[in-house]
Amino acid sequence: MKIAVNTRLLLPNKLDGMGWFAYHTLKRITQRHPEIDFIFLFDRSWSDEFVFGNNVTPVALFPQARHPLLYYLWFEHAVPNALKKYNADLFLSPDGYLSLSTKVPQVSVMHDLNFEHYPEDLPYFTRHYYKYYFPRFARKAQRLATVSEFSKSDIVKNYHISPTNIDVVYNGVNELFQPVSDEVKKLVHDKFAHGCEYMLFVGMLHKRKNIANLLLAFDQFKKSISSSTKFVIVGHKKWWSAEMEDALNGMQFKEDVIFLGRQPIEELLNITASAKAMLYVSTFEGFGVPILEAMRCGVPVITSNVTSMPEVGSDAAILVDPFNVNEISQAMARIENDADYTQELIRKGLLRSQEFSWDRSANLLWECVVKASK
Repeated sequence: MKIAVNTRLLLPNKLDGMGWFAYHTLKRITQRHPEIDFIFLFDRSWSDEFVFGNNVTPVALFPQARHPLLYYLWFEHAVPNALKKYNADLFLSPDGYLSLSTKVPQVSVMHDLNFEHYPEDLPYFTRHYYKYYFPRFARKAQRLATVSEFSKSDIVKNYHISPTNIDVVYNGVNELFQPVSDEVKKLVHDKFAHGCEYMLFVGMLHKRKNIANLLLAFDQFKKSISSSTKFVIVGHKKWWSAEMEDALNGMQFKEDVIFLGRQPIEELLNITASAKAMLYVSTFEGFGVPILEAMRCGVPVITSNVTSMPEVGSDAAILVDPFNVNEISQAMARIENDADYTQELIRKGLLRSQEFSWDRSANLLWECVVKASK
């Protein structure tokens, strides 16, 4: 059997949420199934770190698919040509995009439909590409996978896909995320936070990550309590907006906000484990991996009470209204002031995080692929 895979998001030192999903699941699947030939379809020269075994054939297809017009050229011309050339029996796409121009059975991992709910958050052409093509991708797929029960119900509701054709494949969490010693925490505080404790956000600085309200809530928290706690933000500023800039510039405690940009995984492990709390109060998420990463590190989590986040955090996180700055600020203050409650959150979080693993994710995704190939 030959399975072609869309691996265009496997980029060295640039893996994000969907990229990590592809990396962890594909690495396990390809190594567990040496009897299967995998053709990895990249949109540029590949890195050998993503060729996971002798049963993986890497192929670079032109053009680099990073714009709606280029998406069209890549998925509707380059991909079907490659599927035909390599005689693929199935096409697996971990980022949701499919080809409408092939008869080869396809499996799409559609992580979420945030663009259906917040289309204004995306550039004009990207928004219209998603709105036009993703319903068609959903109908074209032999089977769909998604990362939460929330996203499954959202796909069923918006695209009228039978729930029996959708498999929930939860994200895992990197096992390298672990609690660290007080000595390591001090070194991290000194290196990244001027020697102070800090609350942490990790992720793309996108509007739906609710950065503006986090900044406003942190400022309110600092005004209400005497604390040297900083707010450390890890993530690329690609989607930085005027709203975020206004919120930052209007802060009384602006100097206590520290931007670290994108960090390599080696640094991120210790930065996460050394935080006083993880602040992850997005307005929309299909899953929310940083919630589990923090829990594995013994770090309490404040997250949103909307979309998938209550499903992931369960009773092991403080759930807040992401649109209510006062509520977010009060949750920060409780972490600061209530040591017994914080320790209980940490205990529950460590237990909750053990329910998710990339081994389980890979098994579930492979089960989805097997169903599609029958």
